[in-house]
Amino acid sequence: MDSQDKQGSDSPLIVPRRRGRPAAGGRQATGNGASGSVQSLSRAFALLRLLAAHPTGISLSDAAQKLSLAPSTAHRLLTAMANERFVRHDNERSLWFVGVEAFRTGNAFLEDRDFVAIARPVMRNLMEQAQESVNFAVMDQDAVLYLSQVECRALMRALAYPGARAPLHCSGVGKALLAAMPENEAAAIVGRIELPALTERTLTSRQALLDDLQATRERGFSYDDEEQAVGMRCVAAAVFDEHGWPMAALSLSGPSARMDDGRIPKLGLLVSDHAREITELVGGRRPADTG
Repeated sequence: MDSQDKQGSDSPLIVPRRRGRPAAGGRQATGNGASGSVQSLSRAFALLRLLAAHPTGISLSDAAQKLSLAPSTAHRLLTAMANERFVRHDNERSLWFVGVEAFRTGNAFLEDRDFVAIARPVMRNLMEQAQESVNFAVMDQDAVLYLSQVECRALMRALAYPGARAPLHCSGVGKALLAAMPENEAAAIVGRIELPALTERTLTSRQALLDDLQATRERGFSYDDEEQAVGMRCVAAAVFDEHGWPMAALSLSGPSARMDDGRIPKLGLLVSDHAREITELVGGRRPADTG
């Protein structure tokens, strides 16, 4: 934490100057002000992402601690965003949540991506057939971003809220996207990303992950065998755009008690068939289908 955080201030002191004389410290006031504004904006975005990751709410002290901010700094930024309705505060529970304006702004992304709306009926059909939760995700830098989910009706089910992120190396959707890329590009990504162990089954060896991606290519779907969360399994397949590039991934996820070894191959083929259907509906093409 820097000294400004400790003092609860985001930007350096701006000293007014007379024309023709430099500001204190030899710096121009406008430059420092811009730098401080960018820092505040970055911190505000970090707070907004943190709130999105805590749909049940988060306290001011926890938010400040997780982002290494002074509580006064966090409170000032949250209050400013609350005034614009990007966040909201529950006074009774003293918790902060994402606000309605953040939803409206984020929803513009989904509206611009017609493939999400196109995928929804196929996702619902897949859920009815498999009776497991269905997810739709895209790659976002070196992670995956969930855009949509159709939850199954079972009491015990996997949840992946829209806007949630997951690692590439241990999620079904992440491995499906990697396996659908040209091998050299997938290998380059595997070579640069971190491979933290989230469970005892997480693949933390780059060679083991590359071998798993090859197995994914051969069987036509990826398989997360409790690698991201203990007791949860997932199968996934890529959705391709008109250039044959993996634009998204479709997955089925649920508890390993239901998604047992005997059921995995059937579910894998089912998710692969539905991913192919979405590819066709969005006007995409699978690389193997090109002549």
